[in-house]
Formats: sequence, C-alpha cells, structure tokens
Amino acid sequence: MNFDPRFSGRKFASVGTRPIRPDGVDKVTGRARYGADFNMAGQLVGRVLRSPHAHAKIRKIDTSKAEALAGVKAVITAADLPDLTDGDAAMYDILDNCMARTKALYDGHAVAAVAAIDARTARQALKLIEVDYEVLPHVTDVDEAMAHHAPLINDTIFTEGLEEKPVKPSNVTKRSQFGHGDVHQGFGAADFIVERSFKTEQTHQGYIEPHACVANVSSDGTADLWVCTQGHFVYRQHCAQLLGMEASKLRVTSSEIGGGFGGKTHVWAEPVALALSRKAGRPVKLVMTRDEVFRASGPTSATSIDVKIGARKDGTITAAEATLRYSAGPYAGSWAEIGAMTAFACYRLDNVKTVGYEVLVNRPKTAAYRAPSAPMAAFAVESAVDELAKELGMDPVEFRIRNAAQEGTRSSYGPVYGPIGIGPTLEAVKSHAHMKAPLKENQGRGMACGFWFNFGGQTCVDLNIGMDGSVSLAVGTVDVGGSRASLSLVAAEELGIDYSQLKAVVADTSSLGYNDMTDGSRGTFSSSMATISAARNAIKILRERAAQMWDISVDDVIWEQGHAVAKGEKHGNLGKLSLKEIAAKSGTTGGPIAGHSELVADGAGVSFATHICDVEVDPETGSTKVIRYTVVQDAGKAVHPTYVEGQYQGGAAQGIGWALNEEYIYGKDGRLQNAGFLDYRIPVCSDLPMIDTQILEIPNPNHPYGVRGVGETSIVPPLAAIANAVSNAAGVRMTHIPMSPPRILAAIEAEREG
Repeated sequence: MNFDPRFSGRKFASVGTRPIRPDGVDKVTGRARYGADFNMAGQLVGRVLRSPHAHAKIRKIDTSKAEALAGVKAVITAADLPDLTDGDAAMYDILDNCMARTKALYDGHAVAAVAAIDARTARQALKLIEVDYEVLPHVTDVDEAMAHHAPLINDTIFTEGLEEKPVKPSNVTKRSQFGHGDVHQGFGAADFIVERSFKTEQTHQGYIEPHACVANVSSDGTADLWVCTQGHFVYRQHCAQLLGMEASKLRVTSSEIGGGFGGKTHVWAEPVALALSRKAGRPVKLVMTRDEVFRASGPTSATSIDVKIGARKDGTITAAEATLRYSAGPYAGSWAEIGAMTAFACYRLDNVKTVGYEVLVNRPKTAAYRAPSAPMAAFAVESAVDELAKELGMDPVEFRIRNAAQEGTRSSYGPVYGPIGIGPTLEAVKSHAHMKAPLKENQGRGMACGFWFNFGGQTCVDLNIGMDGSVSLAVGTVDVGGSRASLSLVAAEELGIDYSQLKAVVADTSSLGYNDMTDGSRGTFSSSMATISAARNAIKILRERAAQMWDISVDDVIWEQGHAVAKGEKHGNLGKLSLKEIAAKSGTTGGPIAGHSELVADGAGVSFATHICDVEVDPETGSTKVIRYTVVQDAGKAVHPTYVEGQYQGGAAQGIGWALNEEYIYGKDGRLQNAGFLDYRIPVCSDLPMIDTQILEIPNPNHPYGVRGVGETSIVPPLAAIANAVSNAAGVRMTHIPMSPPRILAAIEAEREG
C-alpha cells in the first residue's frame, strides 16, 4: 500500500487531546523498571578502573593480583576488546573511548574492568590492578588547544576541510563553512556594526538515572543486553561490531529511561559489560556511579565564538559572520559544524558566513544535549542581535521581525525554507502580556529566538489487533518524551477507536525491524508517520474481513469512525461492523489482523521558538533570580499538548541552569573538580518560576497531521534570552556562560572602572 506523507488538513477527534500518560502510574508507584532495576540469576557486579590523569601513556597494566582475588570472575583490558573496526575511524574512537588502548585521554578514561561476585570484591579488585602511566602534557581549554604550542592529543589527526591538506597533525580535526553572498560587501553597506566574542563552558545533560546495563553472553555465542538507552538498535549494531558478534545474535531490550537528552545516544559501558560477561561466562550488571557519569560520559562542548553583524539605519541586516570553536573531547566530532549550520538560521540574510572548528581537548568524549551545539551559537548570535538593535535604537522584537526568515528564504546553511514559524512566534511574543508587564529596580527583560532542523530516519512499527478489539502498538523508538501516549493517540485517530483501547510498547531488537536512535526530535514525527501507515494497512485488512463477513466486494466497504460501512443503496440493510466485531471473528475469516509499516521518514520540517525572560540581579552580590519565563514555539501539530508543553518547559528549565550555574570545572592537573550534583548545581524547583507556554501550529507539509519535532528547539533560546535579560538588568553586556555571581560582579566592576 502506497503511503502519502503529505499534510491532509483533516480535523481530529483524538489527536490534540490530553489523556493520562500510559507509563505514569508505574513511574510514580515505583513499578517502572529502569536500567538498574533488571537482574539475572547468577549475575556478577561489574566495575571500571579509570585513569586519574588527563593525558597519559599506558606503559603496562598488571591485573594478576586482581585476577587472583577470591570472588573475581573476570578482568579485562583493551586486550580483551581487540580492534575489529576494519579501518572505520568513528568506530575505533568508540572502541578506544570504551577502553583506553595506548593512552588515557582524559580524567576518567576507562583502562580496565572487573566482574566479581559482589560490589565490595569488585572495588577491592580495582585497587589491586597496577597501571604504569607516563603522564603527558594536557590541554582542556578549547582556545588553548588551538594554539601552535598546545600538547598534541592525537598525532594522526590532520585538519579536514582546508583548501590544502596540512603537513602537520593538529588538535583541530575539521573546518566547516556555510553561507552565501559577500560578507565584505555587506559590512561595507552597514551603518552600524556589532562585533563581540563569547564563551560557553561545558555542561552535562543532568539526567537523573545513571548509565546502567545487564549483559549476558551465552556459550553458544548469543547474547542479551538490557540497557538504559535512547536507541537500542544502534547499541546493538555498535556493540556487535566492537565485540565481533553477528548483530542478529545480540538482543537488546531498552528499559525505561530516567532522562537522556542526547546523553544516552552513545555506548559507554555496554561493550565492557558484554566483554566481561563473555569472559566470565555469567551475566554482568554494570551501573555507573554519579562521579563516573560526570567524568566519563558525554557532556556538551565548551565553545569560543566570534560574531559580527552589520545593519543599515532602517534596521535591515546587511551582513552576518561568525567563527565558532567547539571542543569535542579527545575524538573527532561534528559539533562546530552543527553550530555553524544553526547560528543564523532564524534570519533572512543576503550576505552570511559561518566557519566552525572542531577541537580536541583532554576532556570526556562530547555527546549531544538537546539540539546539540545550537544553544551556544544562539547565545552568541542573539546577544549580538540584541546589542545591534540597541545601537539602532530599535525594539529588539521589531528588529527581529524585520529580518526574520520566511517561506521561500534561503537559509544561512543552504536549503530554502517551506512554511515556517519564526515570524508567527515573534508576532506572538510582540503581543504577549509578558512583554508589556512592568519591571522593578534591578530587573531586566530579554528575549531571543532559536532554531533546530529536526530529522526523520529509518522507522518500523507493528500494529496488532486482538480478538477483544484491543490494539497493541509495537514501536522501535525509545520513549524519552511521551511518544507512547502520542503514538497511541495517532493510532486511535486513524482507527477511529478510543485511546483506552490502545497500548504502545517499545519492542526489543529481535521483535521489530531496525529503528534509528530517538534523537534529532524524530521520535513522534517518524514513528507517528509509520503508525499512520501501519494503521491504514490494518484498516485495509479490516475492510477485507468485513467484506468477507458480508459477502460483498471490498470496494463497497469504507472505514468510518472505527466501523466498516457498506456503501451504496444496494447494501443499505447491512448496517455497520465495529473493529471489535470484526476482530472477534478474525479466527474464522483469515486469522490475526495486523498492520505493519517500515519507512524512511523524510521532510521532518524545521522548528523555531522565541522566548521571553525576566530576571533580577543583585548588584552587590551578582546573584540572579529568574522571575518570569515564557516559551512560544511552533509544534506543527501538538499531538498531546501536555507533553508538548512539558518539552517546552523542560528545555527552558535546563537552559536556565546552563545560563546561570552549570559548568565543568577542571583543575590545573586536568581533573574534574565538581563531578556530582552537590558541586555541579542543576536548577531545583525553588530556582525556577512557573514557565508559561504558548503552542503555535504551523503545519509541516511533509507529515499527514502536520507534526514537527518539538523536543530540542526549546533549549536553544534560553541562554541568549537570559543573557539579554541579565545584561539589561546589570547594565553591562554578559559574554561568558554561565553567568555565575562572580562573573556578573566582575563584569559590573569592569564596566564601572572602564
């Protein structure tokens, strides 16, 4: 059956309502099973030995004493994870990150692991492993790492993206460039130019549940992995390749996930647990401590960004340019490339240029964090935009409206936009009551725009109709933001039945076809498209069964509001058959009724948001308090509005922490100083105001219901919106995130002295 993904403009009965979430009761009562809640008979406890050095050559590892300890069943090093990547540089980096081979590249890098009968024995065994290190010079700052005299982290890296291939290795792995027009000419036409440099520090996603898994490799070579992940199919592929297994022999089951936000899109400890299990011949449970999560799983990039924007007196931007330097940890990434793509995406620009540099540093391998790289770029750009509006004497909202991208605009990174929501979000902010509310002394208001491009990808769904009329929906995208409820609403909409008849489950890798990772705001977009397709395939079978029951042609049967209806006057006496009635007879009409769909979801549609923030700054201490916050964002179509609002609020809350408090602090020895929530302070309830939301719905033309991804865009504007608010309250432009009290005080004092 051919599937048409185009927007249909239909009216909805189920989609857009707010039913209770299907996983809610289990989560609040403690019945939900997270990564560390799974156990297997005879399981061992896994623990990892990690480097205390930021950069060190591993001369020798002696595990003999640990292996001799009673209760220890397996000890592994890199020798137990041989290089089977066949020249795949990206996979080799994953392998090396899971277990250091020749060098430890950051504080916390895994160098060995044990499996023992209990945690006490495992910890004791780690102390018995002797590692001979040759400590090397290290570098943890992104700007310092680009200097010619900086310690070289990987002597096989030569900068990609240059006109001529370099002759010397470098900590800069790649240069990326986007844009069009002539920025030099554009700046020449400007009446006002703002040029600033900005820095953001490294942050962690702050998920509450640490990485956890249980691995079991059987004697016949088959294996099971129960794991906390955002993408169990990707984990299967990576783990199988790293261990030299056939992917079909590894079954991966995803647990409930206690937060991910992009941080659980990479394998960290899972290949280690599998290797331990293979060597010990027993199941191994491995749960990271909070210290390990901070020291050895992926945070964001730290950045250093230069922005230059020029405009005419009438408020038209004539040119925009940015140079973005992103830290990637000790392995090549694509973080600066994404930052360069998203930096000016909100605006209609004739002359624009962005250049991104990926930089190696002796810090943990960088991972995604909700719209990865975009918040930092938006912080720099939107701060400069605000400052330029002030130079022009224009209202910051009006200035952005004048220059906002629209349908038909060639984006700063290349594609031409279809229907988009940046203009409507700005108009909504302009008329919002928040923008008109009075401010008190030492208070400031800021606003900023944000963009994320979203994507779809490979998706597979099974829809099975039971003989009692209940419907089970098996999906392969891990539910990190309420997708089971949303997909149930979509299936209910298509089938014309009540939401209560649906149950959505996340199937394991042996029960369903391949699905891409739940990231890029693809979960609801791609899986709802596949669910619509699967439901329509099931409806085709339901119509056939009804035709068989009536003994008429299937062409004379239509599906309306959960019923098969015989059309035409000649069938006027046949009435209707409900889904439940048809399902009850399925055993005698051809067997089980199901719909299946596999597709590559395309046309995800870009997403825009505009945020407003009010803060109060104490000029004596530099402390800040967010007193009001509003999110306006285009959802395309809000399938479950409560979840959509939650995504908006969650992104804003995380952005508030990022802007004001959160940062990785490294000592001169290259070791992380604040690896825990006591010293790495994420916002708590008392730090946050009630976050207001406004959902706009500009339909995505490439989805039957008009759905766009919503989970990531909401974290893009906060850094800039808060920075603009703090700058207005303090009377000095803030250029360094987080804006901690000492930084605010230093900026105020520097302004007074200047």
